[in-house]
Amino acid sequence: MKQRIITVKNFLEYHDVDISPRKFELKIKLPKSIRKNKEALSKEDITDILNACSDIRLKTYVMLLASTGMRAQDALSLRIKDFDLEGSVPTRFSVRGEYTKTRTDRTAFLTNEMAQQLKLWIDYKYRTRRVPYNDQHNTTSKNKTVTEYRTPIKDDSDLVFAVYQNKAITKTLSLYQDLVKSFAKTLDRIGKGAREEGDRRRQITLHSFRRFVKTTISDLGYADYSEYFIGHSGSTYWRKKESEKGEIFRKIEPYLTFLNVHQLQRQGADIQSKVEELEELNQSLRQRDKVKDDAIAQLSDQLVSLSARLQEIDRRQA
Repeated sequence: MKQRIITVKNFLEYHDVDISPRKFELKIKLPKSIRKNKEALSKEDITDILNACSDIRLKTYVMLLASTGMRAQDALSLRIKDFDLEGSVPTRFSVRGEYTKTRTDRTAFLTNEMAQQLKLWIDYKYRTRRVPYNDQHNTTSKNKTVTEYRTPIKDDSDLVFAVYQNKAITKTLSLYQDLVKSFAKTLDRIGKGAREEGDRRRQITLHSFRRFVKTTISDLGYADYSEYFIGHSGSTYWRKKESEKGEIFRKIEPYLTFLNVHQLQRQGADIQSKVEELEELNQSLRQRDKVKDDAIAQLSDQLVSLSARLQEIDRRQA
């Protein structure tokens, strides 16, 4: 209702119909929007959704949102050449400012799991496939079905999640609508498609992954970095060096990894070995401190003994 009133007001003002702001406030009371507190998704929820994605394109798209916190339509504007899949570690990608809410270019990072998933999707997208079609030029038999193998031409300017070769019909809005439908069907299939009370909006949406990333990074103690990571303006990390931002990303990467069990186990083993090493160092320092304490106590006893002997000597001389 509020949005409709604003639209009508803008329409009238566009056609030179003067509206007094004072009279508008007195005569029209806009309904207040109700804000509902929404909990962030858990990592287990995201893992279940990823495992339920039967479409490799949808799985790649959902994983990208869950590991980067990008806005749903911003992610659909990414091109193949925006990703540096063979160069930097961790993998970097560029986000064009003209497709973002803040209108600012930025670079971001991909987890190793996400980089591998993206490579799988791109290879699958440009695979050689069997294509049946009606041969209209066959004079002997009309509408004869002919089957041949074709390999799509890979262009680095192609949108990553576009599936049509005709770029004239490739729009981010149409891609978004297609993927939203597939995502909704996936939620319904695993019993997570519940809707909010008194609302048609689902409890889990594509924006829920953005909320998960923000909460996860903030809970690790990097609240300011989380603002930069999901593309909010105002973070001090916009002015930091790429090496510094990459170092922090390596610390949060395990928390944005969902299906790569071997990587998580390896990182967990590395952390465990570091903990054991620190415990050994701590024990060694404690032992060293104990030796020092014993030596100090022994010197103290000797000092007391010497003091007593000096006092005895002074007493005898007196």
